Amino acid sequence: MGKSTQEVGSGTAGAAAGRTSLARRLLSFPNPVNEVSARLVAAGVVVMVVLTIAFDLRWATIVLAYGFAARVLSGPRFSPLGQLVTRVITPRLGLAERPVPGPPKRFAQGMGVVFSVTALVLAAAGAWTAAEVVLGLLGVAAFLESAFGLCLGCKVFALLMRAGIVPESVCEECADIWAPRRRVAA
Repeated sequence: MGKSTQEVGSGTAGAAAGRTSLARRLLSFPNPVNEVSARLVAAGVVVMVVLTIAFDLRWATIVLAYGFAARVLSGPRFSPLGQLVTRVITPRLGLAERPVPGPPKRFAQGMGVVFSVTALVLAAAGAWTAAEVVLGLLGVAAFLESAFGLCLGCKVFALLMRAGIVPESVCEECADIWAPRRRVAA
């Protein structure tokens, strides 16, 4: 016998919910984030920016833009640099994890998208010098993160929270600067 309309409808709804759940899992950003890995990814961005500018690798702006877009969408899952860092480099260093809230790091990756896509558009439009300036600014921000743990995107995120533009519910841990840092189970 055939299925009733209700059974078919619930099967379709169940399949749609499964696809939504899969999409959410694939496009989720880790929270918390291991600051060690975040700083190593930033160091990788510094190296890529320096090589792009030094060797006039205009095509590499595509790689940079893709990396930031991949990381803002899903953390390290679809980012070759993110995968290298989280699966190969960080585990081999043997450093203790340093968990930090994920939402500010995701916001910082979003700022990286803006800078890297701007550089890509400028390079495609033939304005390579302007693209190099934008890449240089991106490189400085990445250097500050990698060398000193100073995440400029995270600072902007905090200012937006303080101004009420980003609601506290986005990152409750971020809203209370006096809260102890959360520990990630080993």
